[in-house]
Amino acid sequence: MIDRIKLVIQGVAEIVGSDDVSLITLTDEQQLKQLSVVCDKTTARQISMRIGKAPLTSIMLPEVLCRLMGDMDSEHFEVLINDLVDGQYRAMLIEKPTLKMTPIRVSDALLLAMVAGLDVYIVLTLMRRQAVDYKGDARGISIPVNTLSMKMLEEALDNAINDENYELASQLRDEMKRRR
Repeated sequence: MIDRIKLVIQGVAEIVGSDDVSLITLTDEQQLKQLSVVCDKTTARQISMRIGKAPLTSIMLPEVLCRLMGDMDSEHFEVLINDLVDGQYRAMLIEKPTLKMTPIRVSDALLLAMVAGLDVYIVLTLMRRQAVDYKGDARGISIPVNTLSMKMLEEALDNAINDENYELASQLRDEMKRRR
């Protein structure tokens, strides 16, 4: 079995200056380390509704499908975040009885985990490489540069140059070159 750590969804945050991207914050169970996953605004809104326990969610598609499937629960399924490729985390939906793994977009996997009550794990080596210290009352969130999309990297590079932050600009340019 792969060494892994169980994660807990803590919340969703907007990225200042971005109209179409948000962050899902996850922590280890002890709330010592955090991981931020980029997602679209639609998924962020869906997750926020579940965090806020909006009554409308009981008749929404994910909840209805999970009820119809019957075995979509933590006894039969779990989510494993197992890689990071070109700034995007990769995840698998694992069917426990058969160990069948199905690739799934991370933000969708997190929404499904909330709806169905599934456990979410991350490969230990990935968590060690990507996690930052968790500060529950922090006003901002630190995210590793290797989790940004190319579009976000380009925008951040432009901002760093405009702010004359050449050290950050150099790091961003290096990450962009590494991906190309």
